[in-house]
Amino acid sequence: MHGTKRQVLVAAMTVAIAGGAAMRITGDPQLRTRQDVERHLDGMAESAVPGIQYAVVSADELVFRHAAGWADIASERPMSHDTTMMAFSMTKTLTAAASLQLVERGVLSLDDELDAFVPDTPYAGRGITVRQLISHTSGIPNPIPLRWVHLADDEESFDEAAALASVLEANPKLDSEPGEQYAYSNIGYWLLGKVIEVASGQRYADFVAQHVLEPLGVAAEMSVGIDEPERHASGYLARWSVTNLIKGFVTDSAFWGDYSGDWLRIRNHHLDGPAFGGLVGTATGFGRFLQDQLRPTSVLFGDETRTIFHSPQQSASGQPLPMTLGWHIGDADGTPYLFKEGGGGGFHAEMRLYPESGLGTVVMVSNTDFDSTSFLNRVDRVFIGEKEGRP
Repeated sequence: MHGTKRQVLVAAMTVAIAGGAAMRITGDPQLRTRQDVERHLDGMAESAVPGIQYAVVSADELVFRHAAGWADIASERPMSHDTTMMAFSMTKTLTAAASLQLVERGVLSLDDELDAFVPDTPYAGRGITVRQLISHTSGIPNPIPLRWVHLADDEESFDEAAALASVLEANPKLDSEPGEQYAYSNIGYWLLGKVIEVASGQRYADFVAQHVLEPLGVAAEMSVGIDEPERHASGYLARWSVTNLIKGFVTDSAFWGDYSGDWLRIRNHHLDGPAFGGLVGTATGFGRFLQDQLRPTSVLFGDETRTIFHSPQQSASGQPLPMTLGWHIGDADGTPYLFKEGGGGGFHAEMRLYPESGLGTVVMVSNTDFDSTSFLNRVDRVFIGEKEGRP
């Protein structure tokens, strides 16, 4: 296939990969109450997605949650609040939180250089710092990561070090000078995971489980990789979608399952780089993380660290960046919010923090092409209005 045409196809596929620009919330006269939202979710599960979870939290309560549709279509296993789904790049925000925990403990500094922890990269000697890895200003490239996956059945024999070395060898040049500009990079967060491992002396998965998931009380419902296949949802591609049409150009057929009606099942898999997208969990579980960020006192880190976690960043030249040290920055009709989106093979998700309204929201679905931004723009407004005492 000619290069230009292939690039167009790949660009279409990467709509499902996390990142994305902030959009504004608009009103919807058809969604005014919680009952309207429940009916809307149930209707989506009959047509737009195989299964969906949506949760809304405040600092001290689970405000709303609803699950609808199927966790697996062929077996007619229903989607429940305990069904896990892949979070993909929503993982990055928790990876950033883990990094800041190590900074708070004094075993890592935001100004430490990548070379001190992972010296054997093609970017050695360029002065890339931990801060730049977290804020996507390292200049490290971001090739399409759709093939950076392996089947869950192959996890025991998978060699992450070899996979990372192969990716680095294929992408040896920086796209920009470190610190100069924002440019999303999955490789950057993969390497940040390696920094966490060296600084902590633990595997990334073990550190996150012990220091992030366990303190939040969600270790039983969230994990790095699929721990309990029996309660994990099947991910799907819509039969009649551009993504399904071009999948053969950008993914391996070993990952394709069977069709169930209008949906192609994607076989259970793990990301090669757990730190950039390996978390598996539930909307309620991610809601617990959002609650921790809304409460007066966080169980993950102190007030100063949480302020850093939520504060907008600048480039080396002082230009404002569209993110904090771990969150992207959005605006909802004048109300600021922090968000992280994640998507890939069979799933899509997004979580948001509305600090001024004191709310957090999460949506997770088993459909690669789901438009989480449009969904949250419609549905979140119901609960923001409820919180603020307006229709």
